[in-house]
Amino acid sequence: MTKCKSLLIYLFISVLCASCITNKDVVYLQDKGTSKLDSLSIKELSKPYRVQVNDILSINVKALDNELTAIFNPVGNNSSGAQGGLYFSGFTVDLHGNIKFPILGEINVLGFTITEIEDKVKSELLAQYFKESAELFVTVKLAGLKYTTIGEVGTGVHTLFQDRVNIIEALANAGDIALTGDRKDVLVIRQYPDGQKIHHIDLTDIAAMQSPYYYIQPNDIILVKPLRRKSLGAGQTAIQNITTIASILSVLVSTYFLTKNL
Repeated sequence: MTKCKSLLIYLFISVLCASCITNKDVVYLQDKGTSKLDSLSIKELSKPYRVQVNDILSINVKALDNELTAIFNPVGNNSSGAQGGLYFSGFTVDLHGNIKFPILGEINVLGFTITEIEDKVKSELLAQYFKESAELFVTVKLAGLKYTTIGEVGTGVHTLFQDRVNIIEALANAGDIALTGDRKDVLVIRQYPDGQKIHHIDLTDIAAMQSPYYYIQPNDIILVKPLRRKSLGAGQTAIQNITTIASILSVLVSTYFLTKNL
């Protein structure tokens, strides 16, 4: 009986310690000493987004004479919150990296930044249609930042109407990672001209803010894997583990006495 008690106590302590989800598993951006910069002076790294195939662009042209710019601004292109409208009235980047723009025809925008596209469209308009005295102003924006979340997080396709979105904001918009999600190895599946690539980021480490994947890009897929504890069916908290262990002990004790009385 003494050995049985010792075994049960050992089992109780082992399960309690090993299966609980600790603060280190769930707290974002902890200072783990992996970043050489002070936590107050960390610079957020983000590179200008370069347009890809199937992106939808909203292009707005303004000048002193509004009648001259009407042909370049389709109806619905000015409704900033209507992504559905932009699907029909915006300019979609085709498989060759071109958009079809009024008067100018096809313009290649693949791999260009938003600022570079603005300059390119403005230059072409000044060369073919407007005069310098028209005081031309061209604005180009992406028709929302669309991304997908899957796994131990609110699953779905989301769109945010912002120029820059970091991965913490993106996950918060999707409902945040569940307690059973692995924040230490979040996968970001990103589209490139030569195909998709999988990147890893540890969101429990403040050094994540220095990662090139901290800021998401259009069409990113964010995949959150389950912690191994969930796969084992262990409880998420100490109370859940104690409840589970108490049930196991109750069954073992009952079995012991029934066996003893036979």
